[in-house]
Amino acid sequence: MAKGEGAEQYSNTSLLTNKPVNPDVVKLAGKREQCNRLSICNKLCYAVGGAPYQITGCALGFFLQIYLLDVAQLDPFYASIILFVGRAWDAVTDPIIGFLVSRSPWTRFGRMLPWILFSTPLAVGSYFLIWYVPPFEDGKVIWYLVFYCLFQTLQTCFHVPYSALTMFISEDQKERDSATAYRMTVEVLGTVIGTAIQGQIVGMANAPCILAPGDNVTAEGLNSSLLLGQEVNATVISPDITLDQTKTAYMIASGAICSIYVLCAVVLFLGVKERKESSRPRSELMSFWEGIRLVMGHGPYVKLVMGFLFTSLAFMLLEGNFALFCCYTLGFRNDFQNILLVIMLAAMLTIPFWQWFLTKFGKKTAVYIGTSSVIPFMILVVCVKSNLIVTYTVSFAAGVGVAAAFLLPWSMLPDVVDDFQVRNPHSQGHEAIFYSFYVFFTKFASGISLGISTLSLDFAGYMTRGCTQPENVDITLKVLVSAAPIGLILIGLVLFRSYPIDEERRQGNRKLLQEQRENEADSETDSTALTNMV
Repeated sequence: MAKGEGAEQYSNTSLLTNKPVNPDVVKLAGKREQCNRLSICNKLCYAVGGAPYQITGCALGFFLQIYLLDVAQLDPFYASIILFVGRAWDAVTDPIIGFLVSRSPWTRFGRMLPWILFSTPLAVGSYFLIWYVPPFEDGKVIWYLVFYCLFQTLQTCFHVPYSALTMFISEDQKERDSATAYRMTVEVLGTVIGTAIQGQIVGMANAPCILAPGDNVTAEGLNSSLLLGQEVNATVISPDITLDQTKTAYMIASGAICSIYVLCAVVLFLGVKERKESSRPRSELMSFWEGIRLVMGHGPYVKLVMGFLFTSLAFMLLEGNFALFCCYTLGFRNDFQNILLVIMLAAMLTIPFWQWFLTKFGKKTAVYIGTSSVIPFMILVVCVKSNLIVTYTVSFAAGVGVAAAFLLPWSMLPDVVDDFQVRNPHSQGHEAIFYSFYVFFTKFASGISLGISTLSLDFAGYMTRGCTQPENVDITLKVLVSAAPIGLILIGLVLFRSYPIDEERRQGNRKLLQEQRENEADSETDSTALTNMV
């Protein structure tokens, strides 16, 4: 009882104290401010952790479809099943892993970093086996389905904790935004690396195509035939390259990517310190379905996810079909890997511009300008007659829009989490759930789109390893890389108009969270002083 009275007396006295001059408060506030600052080295190490997801995702997104069709020689119907089930399974695992991460205990390494460390070895092993053609025919579909789903699960165990780690490297919104810009730059660099490694190694050993009746190919291997009824650029079909050499090239590329994956995971683990959550107690652990109700009950989060769902889906549809489009519609069978590389290089170079733009003009404005800027080039690439120089120019310009699509979702998700924390100050520790459900919706939708697009090619009469394709395939590819993505982008931008977190609200949330943290610091100091007095 005496202690209670002493506490009450101290509490009443402390109300009359001028807290800013309290040395303990000043010292603690200075310590917290210094702790919130991230060095360039910290930001770079954090950013490097985002590269594995993009390197493997880019290689799979651009090359898996053409690999399953032309190298593994699967029927388009079965290839569509693998792509759809793999992406759908990947989507389902995201909220499950997010739920498990949110329930993980704190360790001396943190709560997120152990997931990243232990999932890496298994992930690289399963990734390598995706690009291996087994020596049997009957079980090929099962082989690719199992290892594709396994890799997606293990990669989720890396990426969901890594995404949520944004909230635990610093409490300062500016520092998190800056770290996110570093991350996006490295992630786009990861897409460049993934495209370069996979594209250049595989491009030197293109799978030989099978001539259809009426194709005119010279003995030297120059394709001067009519492709889809129109004259196209000469395409070299090397008689010295066998299908086995192409298979080996895919395995070499996957081995190189696996090595980079491991290196990036090590740099992240050693170079980033995960900050423990606020001194306030975390909320009661909730069930999976309670987690769904939690995130879906926060309006700004739902509106942000729905808007980016459609725009992300547009770019995924473009990514999944662009290699086939370059090979068969444009006729650049030997140049498609270089065209993809130009897109990713342009995206990497313009990430700093978009970071400056959203800081100067606001994130909502950046969404409208950045995402819509790619539409004219999607139209141009299918309307202009096949020309390599024009294609490179259009690809570079399209990469500018791709950069905005990379940066903006991950830059805006922390704002939504902050908004939730302001309105639910007693609900803590749910960051991983918010991030994982965003990834869930986008991946599930992309699985449906890729499955449907591959199935559409099957219905259009796609010929596995064909040097040319029927006219219906040409029309289908134009729809998949132009008309459909444009429609999805426009729907996303319309939905995004209702997103309520503008710059004024974002800055207001920032101030309120700062006040909450300062009050926590004062409480912590008062508690320490009380303990010392007693």
